[in-house]
Amino acid sequence: MAASASSRVPAVDLSASSKAPVFDQKPLWNQDTVRDVAESVGASKINDDSLRTLTQDTEYRMGQVIVESLRSMRNSERDNMSVQDTSGALRLLDVEPMFGYDTTRPLKYGEANLGSQALYYVEDEEVELEKMINAPLPKIPKDMFMTGHYLALDGVLTICPENLSPAELKSHDLLPKGSGANPALAALSGQDQPVFKPSVRHAVSQELILYFEKIQAALMDDSEDEEVERLRAAAIESVTTEPGIHQLLPYFSTFITNQVTHHCDDVFVLRQMMELTYGLISNEHLFTDQYAAPFTSATLTCLLYRKGVTQNDLQSASKQYQLREFAANVAGQITKKFAKDNQPLLPMLLRSCVKSMLNPHFPSSVWFGAISGIAQCANNGGIKMLLIQNLKDFEKGMLLPLLQKNTDISRMEFEALVGAIMKALQKLTGDHLPMGTMNGFSSDAEAARVKALVGDVIGDRIIQLGDHKLNLAVLDAQFYVGDW
Repeated sequence: MAASASSRVPAVDLSASSKAPVFDQKPLWNQDTVRDVAESVGASKINDDSLRTLTQDTEYRMGQVIVESLRSMRNSERDNMSVQDTSGALRLLDVEPMFGYDTTRPLKYGEANLGSQALYYVEDEEVELEKMINAPLPKIPKDMFMTGHYLALDGVLTICPENLSPAELKSHDLLPKGSGANPALAALSGQDQPVFKPSVRHAVSQELILYFEKIQAALMDDSEDEEVERLRAAAIESVTTEPGIHQLLPYFSTFITNQVTHHCDDVFVLRQMMELTYGLISNEHLFTDQYAAPFTSATLTCLLYRKGVTQNDLQSASKQYQLREFAANVAGQITKKFAKDNQPLLPMLLRSCVKSMLNPHFPSSVWFGAISGIAQCANNGGIKMLLIQNLKDFEKGMLLPLLQKNTDISRMEFEALVGAIMKALQKLTGDHLPMGTMNGFSSDAEAARVKALVGDVIGDRIIQLGDHKLNLAVLDAQFYVGDW
């Protein structure tokens, strides 16, 4: 079998294949030019094989430079290759660039006849030395680079060198625009009182404009009539549930900011603005993330503004405390909705509340708003670290001096502050704290430790509850360091 199989395979004559004709490819580059350059650098004795190899390598290298130069020319959207294209190609190929060539003047080639061989060269321009020395130096060209730039984020112009500054934008907005922008030209043309119209107008339907005006009128009516109160409640309910008022969000935001800024002494207006803010945030059909900043600033103003309570006016004091408590609820809602995507929001809120709570020069209503804000915005860790760890200093610097005044308003303020603190402590256990009930075992030593941590006034209120679970949660705050 082996013999028969081998007999079917034709024999291959290796000697015949070795005698096949070899096609010799002639290089495109002139070998004499390569020989001349080699002799100019000191390589005078070079054989034909080495010269041929060197010529082929030179041809390959020149092809690389030409290809990269063409790529640079096409990327620059030009039809003619320039010296910069070749310089860029040499730089890209990690070859030392050639100096002395400029694209501002055309290259002039000369021809020299050396026997039967023509030699071409670049003619050098003769320049007078004195003229060159006295000529001004050219400007240093800038390197080309690319960078990213955000013109605006969520419709807000970013502050950077490429954009106009806020002062320039303000002055630019105040400049008159239109055909009568120049008052002198307007007077010459007979337009003594030209009417300026904005170049861009926000298109809002007449129905939405009417809706916005009706909401404004309903909220700002401070009449105690039952029908007016029902209309105010209907307006807030409409804002909370209406899905088609997204175009009115910037107008509602500006309206809330202006009213809170100019009516800090009017509790009724502030309460209505907080109702409106809470309604807009609670509307599931509206995208209000980009309005978190104005809503937060208005809420903090209502929560921590320093308007004192009128002396001997319990009704005014009660309304003000109710306003701050509701503003704390709005701040908690803002935290739940916006703090996940807006990382600096929660630290800013809690930092403002803690700073106001520990300032002895602020009125007690501000302390109440700060404590309520911490209770609504912070988690259990935040209450332990920001509130409980500061209760002893708060009792010594604020509660005891307030209790020593012994007036009707001071006693009401004292009970309001203690009630806000106890309400904040409810979040530690998650349950309401009824009076006179027992939850586990509470010893005298445990009670003494609670008083030593939070002070005698708040400590007595906590111990009276008889809640062992709450006592342990309060004592856990002594060395608590964690997330808030």
